Amino acid sequence: MDENSHQPGEPIGWIADPEVDIGTETTLSSGRWGHPDQLALPLSDRGLQLADGLFETVLVEAGQPRLLQEHLRRWQGSAALLGMASPPSAEALKPHLAEAVRRSGIRQGALRLNWSRGSGSRGLDLPGAGQPPLVHRFWLQLVACQPAFGAITTIISRHERRNADSLLSRCKSFAYGAQIQARREARAAGADEALLLSSSGELCCGSVANLLVLRSGQWWTPPASSGCLPGVMRQRALESDLAREASLDRADLLGSDGALLINSLSCRPLSSCDALELPPIAKAQAQALWRNLLD
Repeated sequence: MDENSHQPGEPIGWIADPEVDIGTETTLSSGRWGHPDQLALPLSDRGLQLADGLFETVLVEAGQPRLLQEHLRRWQGSAALLGMASPPSAEALKPHLAEAVRRSGIRQGALRLNWSRGSGSRGLDLPGAGQPPLVHRFWLQLVACQPAFGAITTIISRHERRNADSLLSRCKSFAYGAQIQARREARAAGADEALLLSSSGELCCGSVANLLVLRSGQWWTPPASSGCLPGVMRQRALESDLAREASLDRADLLGSDGALLINSLSCRPLSSCDALELPPIAKAQAQALWRNLLD
């Protein structure tokens, strides 16, 4: 890529060359830089064909990735859970993250780290004993964005649920079809966002964020057993004793003192659920809670 052709502030991406086996490399060696729209995956990639991959979305502030170790811990744990090779380490990633910031000029944004199981033969089956292993594929994208703290309206999805028993529910996988449909359902109903129930019937999470519900001065969040994604900010809230786990239902939400949807890029108060008003939480309060967990 001609570095001079990239305009400051435009999204940027990097993808490892196909022959580079990141699973056996201690550093990320050869690859290609470019605008994400200009970079390409092989049509045989399982991430493209089967959503067989994992990603992490990392906040970048002042040109630095925030909570990178926490994100990589979840990323690597998820890869092991799904039988994938271990993704790149922090040591291998950091020079590329710094280069992405330098090339793009983006110092406040969202960094997406992608890890696909790679290319293989047609179908679902993985290579058997004695067959060459799949060569996993890594790429990254950096896009300018600002954290969001404004209030949102919500519905509880009637069509999409989180599977409490699925391994995929414990991982940030490429498979976001259900979340897309839940968001479509919310927008069709005139709301901003959808809350998802667990397959066990309890409240679980939003389409892209964890749920925090305030009752009598204590924040509560659905347990991991509900099938909610174990979010990085959710985990920090639990570890700092700001939040505790508990099974929650619609009545708990509607009878609460307020609720938030939180992730690495936002902390959004819920102003209503199914057109019923919820006690307001000020934007400044949501931002302060998020900043406290981040720092």
